[in-house]
Amino acid sequence: MRGVVIVQSNVLSVLVHNQPGVLVRVAGMFSRRGFNIDSLTVGVTQDPDFSRITVTVRGNEAFVDQVKKQIEKLVEVVAVQILPLDHSVMRGMALLKVKAGDNRTEVLKLAEIFRANVVDISGTTVTLEITGDEGKINALAELLVPYGLLETIQTGLVALERGENTIYQYGERENYEQNVL
Repeated sequence: MRGVVIVQSNVLSVLVHNQPGVLVRVAGMFSRRGFNIDSLTVGVTQDPDFSRITVTVRGNEAFVDQVKKQIEKLVEVVAVQILPLDHSVMRGMALLKVKAGDNRTEVLKLAEIFRANVVDISGTTVTLEITGDEGKINALAELLVPYGLLETIQTGLVALERGENTIYQYGERENYEQNVL
């Protein structure tokens, strides 16, 4: 009997110089190496000279270490941090359009339980916005299927390590910490 191999999701936080083409170069590295991206989110940091890319990939520890080493080789990359799943805050956002009709009250009760916001309502549909971890978003989506889940869209994760550790301690290229903190 073969053993089951469980491949876990891993979240990498990448601090980069905020300049045109950086995202293309980072994503291109994944493509050239044959690495798959599960989710990708990019945003400017508190210092407009830097952006933070949050990438979710599936793989074992050796695979994720290889991905990290390849990203670190890119000139625009300042620091890379593999976020500990049990010691990080991670959030995604989803919009879920549900056929409400006669079940509108039940749909709205589910939304309230999951702390989802109603962002659009029509005679036949309700569109909900939910933020949280992947488990929370998927749980609400599954519960809405019987009511007629018509359409969904989900962002990639954004994440930060809990506590005092920051991504800035992982960079070694230049003394950017003085400018950022």
